[in-house]
Amino acid sequence: MSEVQFHELPEGRRIAFRHTPGSGPTLVFLPGYMSDMAGGKATALFDWAQANGNACLLLDYSGCGVSDGDFADGTLSRWRDEVLALVEASTTGPIIVIGSSMGGWLMLLVGQALGDRLAGLVGIASAPDFTEWGRSASDKARLAAGEPVYDDNPYGPEPTPMHPGFFADGQAQLQLGSIIPIDAPCHLIHGQRDADVPWDISMQLARALRSEAVQVTLVKDGDHRLSREQDITLLLRTVAALLETVS
Repeated sequence: MSEVQFHELPEGRRIAFRHTPGSGPTLVFLPGYMSDMAGGKATALFDWAQANGNACLLLDYSGCGVSDGDFADGTLSRWRDEVLALVEASTTGPIIVIGSSMGGWLMLLVGQALGDRLAGLVGIASAPDFTEWGRSASDKARLAAGEPVYDDNPYGPEPTPMHPGFFADGQAQLQLGSIIPIDAPCHLIHGQRDADVPWDISMQLARALRSEAVQVTLVKDGDHRLSREQDITLLLRTVAALLETVS
């Protein structure tokens, strides 16, 4: 089944997802902040998985895409639990988590929760800890006081909000300051012209991961989205190589 389906959580929220069965570890794609499963990278991965007979799971976090909920209520912890509920309900066996931007932070939380089921990680412009390094002292003070902060949005007309609940939860989920207890192989891809997430964040993440099987690919002319044809080709080639390694 590859059309959009809905998984109802015990509290009643319906989470939209697409799932295609197949062989090998299931590929689970985690979109970025205010993004969804209709994005170019997610769609390309899903189509590639279908064409090659690999299992793949896409989803919209609550408050995003066509899932239920209000974005203002979203937090990393809430979205992590939604991902884990969908993985539990629709997959069996090992999992490879692919995270884009904020999804690259969320993949660390999901990966740790998956334990032995985690077969590998692929980060695309991973942005762990962006509530810390990505906010000014004045922003942090406003957020800590319960006030949302709005940023210019280079991808659309509406400003991008950060809500106090997301900020507080993010500050409680910081990853880069200690060893991240993940031993599965991990490949990190980052554009060196990324104006949103400095490419050094992926280097910091590589150092923080406990796994010895970590590779970093820097795309010299790559931006934050890494959605050009050659970027998608690199992503799919990276996923294919990881599948060969862990299958």
